Amino acid sequence: MAELHTNQPGEPGSYWLSSTKLPSFPKLEKDLHVDVAIVGGGMTGITTAYLLRKSGLRIAILEATRIANGTTGHTTAKITAQHGIIYDEFKQNLGVNKTEQYYQATSEALDFIRQLVKDEKIECDLQEEHHYLYATSNRGVQKLENEFKAYREANIPGEWEDSLPFNMPIKAAIKMPNQAQFHPLRYIAHLVDAIQKSGVEIFEATVATDVDEGDPQTVHIDSGAKVKAKHVVAASHFPFHDKPGLYFSRMYADRSYIVGAKTKQFPGGMYLNAETPSRSLRYTMVNGEKLLLIGGEEHKTGQGMDTLYHYEALENFGKELFSDLDIRYHWSAQDLITLDKVPYIGKITKNHPNTYVATGFRKWGMTNSTAAARLISDQILGEYNPYVELYNPSRFVADPSIKKFMSYNGDVAKHLIKGKFENPDRTPEELTKDEGGVVTVNGKRAGAYRDNDGTLHVVDTTCTHMGCEVNWNHGERTWDCPCHGSRFSFEGEVIEGPANEPLTPLLQSNKK
Repeated sequence: MAELHTNQPGEPGSYWLSSTKLPSFPKLEKDLHVDVAIVGGGMTGITTAYLLRKSGLRIAILEATRIANGTTGHTTAKITAQHGIIYDEFKQNLGVNKTEQYYQATSEALDFIRQLVKDEKIECDLQEEHHYLYATSNRGVQKLENEFKAYREANIPGEWEDSLPFNMPIKAAIKMPNQAQFHPLRYIAHLVDAIQKSGVEIFEATVATDVDEGDPQTVHIDSGAKVKAKHVVAASHFPFHDKPGLYFSRMYADRSYIVGAKTKQFPGGMYLNAETPSRSLRYTMVNGEKLLLIGGEEHKTGQGMDTLYHYEALENFGKELFSDLDIRYHWSAQDLITLDKVPYIGKITKNHPNTYVATGFRKWGMTNSTAAARLISDQILGEYNPYVELYNPSRFVADPSIKKFMSYNGDVAKHLIKGKFENPDRTPEELTKDEGGVVTVNGKRAGAYRDNDGTLHVVDTTCTHMGCEVNWNHGERTWDCPCHGSRFSFEGEVIEGPANEPLTPLLQSNKK
């Protein structure tokens, strides 16, 4: 196992990424013809390729940056069907049958991972653990009571508890027994090795920008190369090809935060509170010591207070529980949330039968991505899958979808207008080292960051997706769009979609 180390002050970094060396792959520079083009090299895309690898189909994975470098590399990596306070909401909006189906699909995903690890002897620190939803307030208890009732009606296993296995004062909890946790990138490394040996081609730094319909379809790459494929799978977190389904208007991007800390006092188990702000706990073993992962503090991407506050809030929460807490890591993740909180998985629209999408996993990517890979691989192979209608990306549930649709897009309009009328009073020259912010350049709104070497980087803050104005994220040193969640480096390069094009650079000055 990798040794624990402290990140440089102020610089976030995922433990999973720092402790795993994954192979690197070339950029696609020439045209390619395959049966299945999978856009996205995270948990969904790699698992889909793994499930298809023995089908005789020629498969290629097209990853925009590095494999597993996005949400997969920044997850808490809980493998559980207990996805927060959700089953009561599903029961009311979707009915008992689909509520039970959701539990079954995610529980089967857990079983799939568990069995694969056992059968192939994958060394990924998989650990069986109970998962607890707990309440510290009377309002939280009411939520748990409603949730527990939904468990009983939908045949979901759960146990009512009055305490937790460590000294945290609570009012009630629901335990979902026999869940699991693991090291996601060690698991991914095994799958990557298996698909490589089966002939799956993997390309990195390969940005898919669009798809032309046809038989075969044509995936356009930023290098100018084209990929011909009968089947195209958009497993790129936010669908790179979102126009057919208008996914930008049916989801919002949500950021959350994690701190990793050494402690000898945490007894084990996985935990999540019923209230807001959210608080998640789990651990992983590093050199015989527990590294506690404390997560939570979610908010819409590009909105809210200074992001460094969220790390401080999680650290303070941890120190209240464990006196020996020693912070070693901190990082953040981005998740997409659909109108009804059920992922969009399957054929992107009924008129595009050979284009598939997997997105909107909320905070539960390990089980949802595995369920997505199983469903999409079944559809490509023409096999029956019982969850096609549950996850159907074309669905529109009248309640709550109409209200959520209006709310999401009203929020987008508000931030679009707000950004256009903002008149910053700072200039780039005022920034000190490692400081960024919205400034005025030649009378217009711009974004500037002065790096630790003193070099000033100035970009146009207009998001290249739909024209909203991005905001500075101090915690990650990025430009984040408050409308649809696109994120850019301080130099303007795309980190996360839906944007495909970088921010326009305005200038890069000499050192100050």
